[in-house]
Amino acid sequence: MLKTAIEAAKQAGRVIAKRYSAPHTITLKGCRDLVTDVDTAAEAAILSLIRARFPDHTIISEEAGGNKISRGYTWVVDPLDGTTNYAHGHPVFAISIAVLEGGEPLIGVIHDPLRDQLFVAQRGNGARLNGAPVHVSHVANLCNALLGTDWGHSNEVRERMLIYLRRVAPRCGTVRMLGSATLALAYVAAGWLDAYFQLSLKSWDAAAGMLIVTEAGGRCTTLEAESYRVGLPGCLASNGLIHDELLWAIKQPDLFDDS
Repeated sequence: MLKTAIEAAKQAGRVIAKRYSAPHTITLKGCRDLVTDVDTAAEAAILSLIRARFPDHTIISEEAGGNKISRGYTWVVDPLDGTTNYAHGHPVFAISIAVLEGGEPLIGVIHDPLRDQLFVAQRGNGARLNGAPVHVSHVANLCNALLGTDWGHSNEVRERMLIYLRRVAPRCGTVRMLGSATLALAYVAAGWLDAYFQLSLKSWDAAAGMLIVTEAGGRCTTLEAESYRVGLPGCLASNGLIHDELLWAIKQPDLFDDS
């Protein structure tokens, strides 16, 4: 399954990279929610390989659908995370493929085709980038931390995110928005971000990344400090050292509130 996930991610990556500079057919699925012809082409390459080798396994994929996690093996696929970036020619996007066993992440693969970076984790075996072990950062204070987050599509989520940012931004080092939750989680695992939090994740956004973070020595919870499970919308992934301090900051009064 791990070999198949890697092979599928690389096949999709070739499709995505080859069409990167070409014009795209873009469709709106909802407010601020794009899909391109490349999303569907990359997804077709991934699903064709999985179905050929594991016809009895359940598949959940962003464009093809499905949302029921089986008691056996479930593949969770995002063929192109960062579609808005891709459609604008902004080079920050990735493929995410996870395998769940009984609902728990077993395998996680994230592939950035432009940078040729392949993040891989298998439960209990650590995390790797292009074959070399990776580990979360050693930053121990929120005031020195580089955080990642993203807006989400709905106005309601964006309003909540603004509240959290007004609480966190004065207390941390700085904040980056990549536009790809999948890559942001991989960056936490590699130590390039110290933490990442989001309010509106889908299962295909987080299933691979959460495993890679934990296998790299990090910690993943909800924003209420509960254990994170695939399918929950709110998450915080960190190096573990700043996790509790960041959870605390998210709940504090707004430092800019003069009322």
